[in-house]
Amino acid sequence: MIGTKEADLVTAVLLYAMRCLAEGDQHALRAMQFGPKEIEALRDLNLADLYRVGALQAHCLSIALDRDVFWPMIANLRATRENEELQRDLIQADAPLEMMRSLFGIGSREYTRLRRMLAVEPAVGRPPEPDEETGHRLWHALSARLTSAADEEIDPKEYLAVQRESGASMRAVWNLVQRWLEYGDVYAPANTVPSSQTASRPASRPERRAASG
Repeated sequence: MIGTKEADLVTAVLLYAMRCLAEGDQHALRAMQFGPKEIEALRDLNLADLYRVGALQAHCLSIALDRDVFWPMIANLRATRENEELQRDLIQADAPLEMMRSLFGIGSREYTRLRRMLAVEPAVGRPPEPDEETGHRLWHALSARLTSAADEEIDPKEYLAVQRESGASMRAVWNLVQRWLEYGDVYAPANTVPSSQTASRPASRPERRAASG
């Protein structure tokens, strides 16, 4: 027996009402306007009765949309979907585990599962440092987004943009961002960096160019 859409709706609501009854959720039943007689009738229903609902051509329900609940729910669903898509994009770009854990709280098991699902080749060894030209592009891409190591962090969405602009690996992008957030602009002239930070600065760095260059 192929149920109608009306029958599907009634079945879903009755199943919900039966669960509310089993869990003692009287508030939900009253909100659906189930009174004492309807609740007693609900107690007598069985699975076979729900199967028979498939023969119905109409439904006994009055449906109303609560917009105050609907739109926050839609916004939450969109945000969750975009967040999951961003995670997949970063994994496909070979984002390291430390990055995914820091940005999204993803553990090693979930990280491994996502890499397998997306058919990302396992990373072997330490990624090479970017060459000088790529290093320049990476610095310029980051300098447009990070101005202070004290309280600013790059938006997770920006990592992909930085990678596209610089051509550097995602692991190189992540490593430089962490150095920047910890020590400040690691490629700034020496006289603008506190002495406590200069000892931690990399031995070689690209020459800082003018913002317009």
